[in-house]
Amino acid sequence: MSLFLAFVLTLISALVWLRLVDFMALKGFISSQLSRKIIHIGTGPIFVLCWLMFPQVPASRFVAAVVPLLITVQFFLIGIGIIKDQAAVEAMSRSGDPKEILKGPLIYGIMFVLLTILFWKNHPAGIIGLMVLCGGDGLADIVGRRIKSRPIPWSKTKTLAGTIAMFLGSFLMTILILWIFIRAGIFSLSFESITGRIVLLSILAAIIETVPVKDFDNLSVPIVVVLAGLALF
Repeated sequence: MSLFLAFVLTLISALVWLRLVDFMALKGFISSQLSRKIIHIGTGPIFVLCWLMFPQVPASRFVAAVVPLLITVQFFLIGIGIIKDQAAVEAMSRSGDPKEILKGPLIYGIMFVLLTILFWKNHPAGIIGLMVLCGGDGLADIVGRRIKSRPIPWSKTKTLAGTIAMFLGSFLMTILILWIFIRAGIFSLSFESITGRIVLLSILAAIIETVPVKDFDNLSVPIVVVLAGLALF
C-alpha cells in the first residue's frame, strides 16, 4: 500500500472513531466520563493496527505520527477555546470545561506522537507503552468507578478493583496487539516468550498508576513501562 493511502485510511479511521464517540456523548447515549475512557481505550489500538498498512520506508513513522499530531493540535485548540466543538468537550471532559482537554487528553496525544516516532515497528517497547496507556488506564477508571472495593492505602482515589483492572487491561491489550504484530512478521518473537514479560510490565503499570498525582498517569505509565520494556526485550 502507498504511504499516502495508508495515511488517509489511518486518519479516516481515527476521526470516524472519535466523532462516533463524540456523537454518542453529545446525544446522551453515554456519559462524558464513560465516553472519555472509551476514546482512551479504543483510539490507540485502532491507530497502532493501522501501522501495518504503512510501507517499510523511513518516512512511514513520521507520516503516521501526523495523525495523532493533528488530533492533538485539535485537542489543544478546543481546550484554549479557538475551536468550538461541544461534542468533543462533552466526550473528553469530566465537567464540561474545555480546559480539561489540556490535561489528560492532550498528554495522551503527545505520548502517541512521541512513541510512534521513537519506536515505530522497530521495537515492541513503544507499542507496549501505548497499549498499557489505552487498555490498562482506561479500564482501571471504568471498573474502579463501578465496582466497590477498598482504596489503595497510599492513594485514596484508587481502588483495588481499579488496580486489578489496570493490570488485566494492560496485559490483555498488549498481548493481543503484539500477537497480531508477531503474526504479521513485524517482530521476531514467540508468543510464549513474551507472555511472562508482559505480565511483569502490566504489574509495573498497575503500580505506577496508583501514584496519587492527578493527571500524572498518562505520562508516567507509558514512560516507565517503555523504559522497563527496553530492558526486558
